[in-house]
Amino acid sequence: MHRPRLFVTRKLPPAVEARAARDYEAIFNTNDGLPAADEILKGAEGKDGLLVTVTDRVNADLIRALPESVRIIATFSVGYDHIDVAAAKARGIIVTNTPDVLTDATAEIAMLLMLGAARNATSSIAALRGGKWKNWAPTGMLGTELTGKRLGILGLGRIGRATAKRARAFGMAIHYHSRKRLPEELEEGAIYHESADDLFRVSDVLSIHCASTPETRGLINRRTIALLPEGAIIVNTARGDIVDDDALIEALASGRIGAAGLDVFNNEPNFHPGYLPLPNAFLLPHLGSATLETRNAMGFRALDNLDAFFAGSTPRDLVTA
Repeated sequence: MHRPRLFVTRKLPPAVEARAARDYEAIFNTNDGLPAADEILKGAEGKDGLLVTVTDRVNADLIRALPESVRIIATFSVGYDHIDVAAAKARGIIVTNTPDVLTDATAEIAMLLMLGAARNATSSIAALRGGKWKNWAPTGMLGTELTGKRLGILGLGRIGRATAKRARAFGMAIHYHSRKRLPEELEEGAIYHESADDLFRVSDVLSIHCASTPETRGLINRRTIALLPEGAIIVNTARGDIVDDDALIEALASGRIGAAGLDVFNNEPNFHPGYLPLPNAFLLPHLGSATLETRNAMGFRALDNLDAFFAGSTPRDLVTA
């Protein structure tokens, strides 16, 4: 009996690739270039499964063109909006993701973004590196403290709750909106708001942790930004398309929004250049899960799902349309 045949679209951590090579007839992306659709289709020839990442656009056209041999698509990510799950279901291809394992790493990045945005890190670092810092000044490089601020969390799921836990240590008051109210033991004292609008009105800092859905795409726009307190801070570690870039850039440039900390963007890596000159935009290149521990755990979770499927069991992290 041959080992299952697997195409891995991106270069993964060495320990993950070693396990995949041990258990599968695996073809790897050795130069880590971003594969185009035709390259994914070529790699999928004769394969039983695909191991993809968020950079792969696995749309309906690509899924319809996949060879009949492909029966599973495992994504190295929590989000799966890059995969047309309905098209996969129509082809009889199952999809899995990797939840749980990147919660702490992403929550840490959310706190880094809050601190970087609140404490004027972008312009302060630029002054230091550009040789423009001449001396300490009583009124120089002033930011704002997180202590005592109201943190609004849009989506109090695993990552949202982990962020809330860390924010409480900074003395922040936690407010949230989710599709439905959480049990009291999961709220841990967080104040629930029935609507996103109500949450925005009390959010000195707004941290975005919801999924990208038709309902949430573009949710941060001119209308909703106007609901936030003057000088509020916006943090996004979820998905770039939840934010209307033009609206946020306009609000940052005018000072209506005090600062933003962004780890995710529309059209990554070709994000809106309007953010770059803004001293109150603290930007990171999608580092939410970027620790070796987390990336290994993501890869092992994806392989666990593949192992279960090819052993005839239901994968733990089955995604449904």
